[in-house]
Amino acid sequence: MQYGDLQFFDIIFFAGVAAFLIFRLRNVLGKRTGLEKQKKSGLERKENIIKEKNVPELDDNFVELEKIYKLLDNFDHKDFLDGAKIAFETIINAFNNGDKKTLRNLLTNETYTVFEKAINEKNNDPESQIFSLNIEKIENVLIESEKITVKIKFVSEQFKNNDESTIIKKEDMWSFEKLIKSKNPNWVLSST
Repeated sequence: MQYGDLQFFDIIFFAGVAAFLIFRLRNVLGKRTGLEKQKKSGLERKENIIKEKNVPELDDNFVELEKIYKLLDNFDHKDFLDGAKIAFETIINAFNNGDKKTLRNLLTNETYTVFEKAINEKNNDPESQIFSLNIEKIENVLIESEKITVKIKFVSEQFKNNDESTIIKKEDMWSFEKLIKSKNPNWVLSST
C-alpha cells in the first residue's frame, strides 16, 4: 500500500464523517415534519401565549434563551444547544477540509464569503481536529424586526496530526441567526 492510498482513505473517511454530521445537524436543528401547529382561534392562541410564557428554568449561562421561548413555538433550548455544537464541529471540519459545499448550507452569504476566501488563500488546516467542545455561555440574544441572533461562547480543545500532546484550548464567539417568520427551522452561522 502506497502513502497516496492512505490519503485516499482519509478523504473517504472525512467525507463520511461530514455526511454523518450534516445528517445529525439536520435532525437536531430541525426539519419540517408536518406536525407544526396549525392556526388556532383567538381564544386558543391566547391560551397558548400564556402557556408559552412558562419557560423552563435555565442555567444562569443560558438565561438569555428565555427571549426565544417567548417568541418561537416549539423552541427547545436543549435541542438548540446540541445543534449548535454539531454545527460548530461540522463547520470547523468542513473549513479545515476545504469543503465549501457543506459550508454553503450552514453560513450566511457574508460569512460564507469570508470562509471561502480563507480556504482559497490556504488558511485552513486539514490536520487540525477537535478533541472536546463545550458551550460556555449564551452571551446574548438579539431580536430584531425580522430575525433572531444568538451569540454563543464555545470552548474547544483542538490538536493536529493525530497528536493529542499538541492540544490547545480555544475560545470562540459565534453568532447564529434565524428569520422569525421563516418556515425553515434551521439556524445559520452569521459571524465568528
